[in-house]
Amino acid sequence: MIPRVLIDSAAVPGGGELKLIRRGDDFWIMLGANALMSTRQRGSEEALATLACKRIAGRAGPKLLIGGLGMGFTLRAALGALGRDARIEVSELVPAIVEWARGPMAHVHGGSLDDPRVRVIESDVGDLIAAARSSYDSILLDVDNGPDALSRDTNDRLYDVAGLGRAKAALKPGGLLAIWSAAPDPAFTRRLREARFGVEEVTVRAHDGRKGAKHVIWLATAAAGGEAGRRSPRPRPSGPGQEERR
Repeated sequence: MIPRVLIDSAAVPGGGELKLIRRGDDFWIMLGANALMSTRQRGSEEALATLACKRIAGRAGPKLLIGGLGMGFTLRAALGALGRDARIEVSELVPAIVEWARGPMAHVHGGSLDDPRVRVIESDVGDLIAAARSSYDSILLDVDNGPDALSRDTNDRLYDVAGLGRAKAALKPGGLLAIWSAAPDPAFTRRLREARFGVEEVTVRAHDGRKGAKHVIWLATAAAGGEAGRRSPRPRPSGPGQEERR
């Protein structure tokens, strides 16, 4: 049996510890007993980028913000989908993840951090969003486990109504907020609509194939004229115990 080898560990600001584990040719980044990401599952992280880039196609010199470097799957997919005039900022809170990308996992990242279109910022993505005004064509969030934050309680501020309002302010008119999650979250979908986003929820496979776990990506549009975010009257359930359809 191929053993698991601890390559390195790093403290998470605010508490907790990440561990970089290797088993054969595969890597995992663990938080306690939870696997936050691995090289065996990249399909949904790549889909986060490809779906977002498809929806902003045609924009001249698009500027993206990616929250969370992780294992670089989202970044590399974005680079592959965008032209040479694109600019991508990658916000990573834990400096060790950037060090791992340039060290033991350099072959996984494939030189993406050295692409001239890329700027890596070692910072909390929430701070970058709060400081921006009409700056980004798209913001891609692959932070923690999605709206159900695991590693840092302060990540909740990205997903509450106020945080979504800050993200909307950071987007250019008609810009797109794309959010990865390990699981569906109907309450979060409602919050996106309350924040006056036009919302599409997409289910994607964690792997490239047709089997395995399913993850969720929200594609939330900050409509230029506010129409997509306009709330419509909520239909009433037709009988006891029946939920309204979304």
